[in-house]
Amino acid sequence: MIGRLAGTLAEKAADRIILDVQGVGYQVHVPLSTFYDLGEEGSRVMLHVYTHVTENSLGLYGFLTPKEKTLFLLLIQISGIGPKLATTVLSGLPADELAAAVARGDLLRLTRIPGVGRKTAERMVLELKDKMRELAPERAAAGSPAGALQNDVVSALINLGYPSNQAEKAVSRAAEGATEPQFETLLKGALRRLSG
Repeated sequence: MIGRLAGTLAEKAADRIILDVQGVGYQVHVPLSTFYDLGEEGSRVMLHVYTHVTENSLGLYGFLTPKEKTLFLLLIQISGIGPKLATTVLSGLPADELAAAVARGDLLRLTRIPGVGRKTAERMVLELKDKMRELAPERAAAGSPAGALQNDVVSALINLGYPSNQAEKAVSRAAEGATEPQFETLLKGALRRLSG
């Protein structure tokens, strides 16, 4: 089994990359969270890898952080969630936000992810709630007012047409620099990051 790959980023597409490891090109499926943080083609990359083997295929799934891989492994243990859907889930929400949403039982947030219906979201919460509490940032898992405000800003950005993953990252970065965040200041800060 392949657990880690380090090499040169040879090709880059939204759902997979080709990683050149000493002349061998490995096709690795990646969530958008990893895709956006990869460098340009030609840069050095190290990925935490899960090898998925079935009777008919062998697939590699790569993640920049151990936390993303841990979440992926937890997700594929749930009945009805395979590697492809687990990758889509990680593309729909950043790792910390996903862990927090499951820990809070936030079905509305989870069902906004493409491919995740209410039953799948309920299974995620039922089977992973306790495990996600350990992985979620404390204030996000508790459903703090700051977390609710960030959710509102993310929702506004999604309504403006931004992909949820980009919106989540922009709001998170805008919140880091804000001393006392307000809806308007967070929205403006996130828009600046999205346009810059």
